[in-house]
Amino acid sequence: MQQRHTPEDPQIRLPEDPQVRLPEASSVCLPEAPQVPAPEAPRKHLPQDPQTHAPESSPEPAAADPRARVQPPVPDRRWHLWHLLPTPTGTPFTFGYALVLVATSLYAQLGDPATVGALLRASSTDVAHLTHTPVVALVGSALWVAGGLASPYALGFLVILTALERRIGGLRTAAVFAFGHVAASLATEIPVGVAVWAGHLPETSLHRLDFGISFGLLACVGALAGVLRLAWLRWGLLGAVALVLLQDLIAYADPLTALGHPLALCLGLAGWPVVRRWKAARAAPSYL
Repeated sequence: MQQRHTPEDPQIRLPEDPQVRLPEASSVCLPEAPQVPAPEAPRKHLPQDPQTHAPESSPEPAAADPRARVQPPVPDRRWHLWHLLPTPTGTPFTFGYALVLVATSLYAQLGDPATVGALLRASSTDVAHLTHTPVVALVGSALWVAGGLASPYALGFLVILTALERRIGGLRTAAVFAFGHVAASLATEIPVGVAVWAGHLPETSLHRLDFGISFGLLACVGALAGVLRLAWLRWGLLGAVALVLLQDLIAYADPLTALGHPLALCLGLAGWPVVRRWKAARAAPSYL
């Protein structure tokens, strides 16, 4: 009966056959079984501690060239002809006020002369109207242009108030105009009332025809000179206006107007610190 060959158990020893001997220092090399890698256990997605397990950061992009960075748009400081004229969006106060002056000027030229005369007398800033109806007189006198649309005041109004409003805004321009108009009107008419009361002037001096936008306009001229970027333009504007006012003083055809115009200009000059702060706060581009 044939015996089976079983692997040698270290605890069971077979009887040695004296006739069968293996050569000494010999070993039997059995082929190794291929090693199969054990399947990996599924990984659990645990929350990572930001201090211990920082996520791998993506490689930082190369530093951009500073010259290639997008620069903010630079405001256009070039002067254009349209900057002299008011626009509905850019200078709404001057544009709306100019339309009112055009309408009143056309009505004064084409309307009924008796009605126009009555409106002008009611709008006069003389002592009699300032005493009885001050608001109507002060507001109404600023709605007319002395001399109509052909007057130099009409062109000066468009250019000066447009330039001032572009720098300090519409409400502030209106404040400068109103301050010069009211303050110069009161400063010229109150002395007349005092002189009549003291007996130095006749009572007819209490009733005079005085209307127009000249006082407010000259106050805006003085304020505009303080916010002009070019020094030669600032002093050139003041020099030209001062020359015209000096001629009026020499002629002295209308004493109150001749004195009120320089006063209104000085009121605008006195407001330089205020209008310069307004311009700096608004940060508007200065073309001139």
